[in-house]
Amino acid sequence: MTRWLPVLGIVGIVLAFASATVEAQQAGPAAAPVTIVQTHPLPPIGAPAPPFDPAKATNAYLARVSGQEKARSDSYFEGGYWLILLDTLWALAISALLLWSRLSAAIRDFAERQTRSAFWQVPLYAGPYILLTTAMTFPLTIYENFFREKAYGLMNQTFFGWFGEFLTITGVDLILYTIGLTILYAAIRRAGQNWWIWATGVFAIFFAVVVVISPVLIDPLTNKYTTLPESPLKHDILSLARANGVPADNVFVFDASKQSDRISANVAGLFGTTRIALNDNLLKKGTHDEVLAVLGHEMGHYVMNDSIRFLLSLTLLAMVAFVFLKEGFAVLVAIFGGNWDIRRIEDPAGLPVLAALAAIFLMLATPVLNTIIRSSEIQADIFGVNAVRKPDAFSTVVLKVANYRKLDPAPWEEAIFYDHPSGRTRIWEMMRWKAEHLNDPDIKAGPMSPQ
Repeated sequence: MTRWLPVLGIVGIVLAFASATVEAQQAGPAAAPVTIVQTHPLPPIGAPAPPFDPAKATNAYLARVSGQEKARSDSYFEGGYWLILLDTLWALAISALLLWSRLSAAIRDFAERQTRSAFWQVPLYAGPYILLTTAMTFPLTIYENFFREKAYGLMNQTFFGWFGEFLTITGVDLILYTIGLTILYAAIRRAGQNWWIWATGVFAIFFAVVVVISPVLIDPLTNKYTTLPESPLKHDILSLARANGVPADNVFVFDASKQSDRISANVAGLFGTTRIALNDNLLKKGTHDEVLAVLGHEMGHYVMNDSIRFLLSLTLLAMVAFVFLKEGFAVLVAIFGGNWDIRRIEDPAGLPVLAALAAIFLMLATPVLNTIIRSSEIQADIFGVNAVRKPDAFSTVVLKVANYRKLDPAPWEEAIFYDHPSGRTRIWEMMRWKAEHLNDPDIKAGPMSPQ
C-alpha cells in the first residue's frame, strides 16, 4: 500500500480543486474590486514649450523704467562710487589730524590720569574718541544721509526728525563700540604679537551678538514694529514659513515710510530671536504676490543659514584685515611714532592709526566684500522663486527699487560696486527659471511676461 500513497495524494488534490470549482460555479460570479484612478492630460514627451525668450522678457521688463526716472536712478547709484573714495579720504584726514596734533595722545594722557588700570583707560579713551570722530564726520554724514537723499526724493523726514534718529544711533554706537574696543585692547595686551588672532575672535563674537540683539533691541529704537493684521496675506506668509522650516509664528510691519520710500523686508535673528518683518512701503506698494516673492527671498537667507555663512566669511576677511593692520601699524609707528607720541600696539592713542589702515583696507576690499554679499543674495533669489514660484512678481518688485538702484550696469560695475545683484541679473534669473517651467500648471495660469 505504501507505494500507492503518492498516487492517492495526487488524486485527493485533484478532487479538492474540482470540488472548489463546482462550488464557485454554483455560487455565481463575484464582482471584482474597483479602484477609481484620477487622470489628467499630460503634454506629449518632447512637445515644444510655448514660445518664450528669457532675454526678450528681461529687456522688456527693464524697458519699463526709462527716461528721466532711469537717469535719476543711475545718477544716484553712480554717485555712490565716488562716495566710497570720499569716505576713505575723509577718514584718513581725521586720523591724520588726531595724530599730528597729538590730540589722540592727549586723550590717552587724560585717561591715564583718571586710573592706573589699563583696562579702564581704554573706555575712557574710546568714549571721547568716538564722539570726537562722529562730530568731525558729521558734515559728510549730513550730506550723504540727509541732503543727498532729499535731493533724489528718497528722504521723507524733516531735518529734526532725521537728526533725532542720528543721535539715537550715535548713542547705540557709543555703547557698542566702547565695549568692543575695550575687549579688543584687552585681547591685544594679553596676546602680544599674536593679537591679530585674538582680535579676529573678538570680531566674530561681537558680530554674532549684534545679529542676535538687533531685531529685538536695536531696530525698535528707530522704528515702530506692529503685528500684521489677520489676512490672507499673513496666512500665506506664515504658511510659507512653516513649509520652509522658519520658526516664526507672527509677522511684523515696521514704519519705514516715515524715513523713506524704500521697500524692504527681513527674516532676522538667531537663537530664538528670529522674526519675519516687512516695512510698510512694501505693504503699500507691493501686490500680494510681490510681497510673497520678497519674503520667499528673505526666508532663503534664513533657511540656507546665510547669517552663519556671512559670519564665517567676514571673520576670514577680518583676519586678513587684522594682519594688514598689524603690519601697517608696525611700519607707520616705526617711522612716525615719535611725532605722534604713540608707544606700542596696546597704546589706545594708536587707534587713529588702526582706523586709517582699516579705511584703506575696506576701500580696497570693496569688491571682495560685495561679492560675498551678492553671491548670498543670488542664492536667496533662486531659493525664493523655487519656494514661491512667482518669477514675474519678483521681477516687477525689482523694478520698484529702481529709484535707488541702477538697473542695468556694466559687468565691471556690478562686480565691484554691487552688494546685491543688479536689476538685469535678478530679472534674468527669474525669466530663465520661468523658461524651464513653462509647462507647469501654475506657471501656465500665471501672468504673461512681456516679450
